[in-house]
Amino acid sequence: MKREFVIAVIEASKDGSPYVYVTFNDPKDYKQSDNRTMNPFGQNAMSFNSIEEMMKNMPKMMAGLGGAPTESPVIKFSMKDYQDMGIKVGDKVSIEISKVEASGV
Repeated sequence: MKREFVIAVIEASKDGSPYVYVTFNDPKDYKQSDNRTMNPFGQNAMSFNSIEEMMKNMPKMMAGLGGAPTESPVIKFSMKDYQDMGIKVGDKVSIEISKVEASGV
């Protein structure tokens, strides 16, 4: 399986270890978030036109509350791997996942 993503967030490890966490978004979702107008309540505040829209977006809203799981994939890289890749927020990347056939294990 191979999919394209846009790098949405790059964060250093919170415990000070030499790792970087990279969050990937679907390119369609990333473009939508870039086109939003500036919210007077801050960049993390969400606005809704109806209660139905709010309920539909509840998982995304809850994901924004510290530590809650998100729908976006997050990969942990060593600092060396991160520097070797030379990636930054907004870069389009592809991730390929394939099953390795075990031999004799």
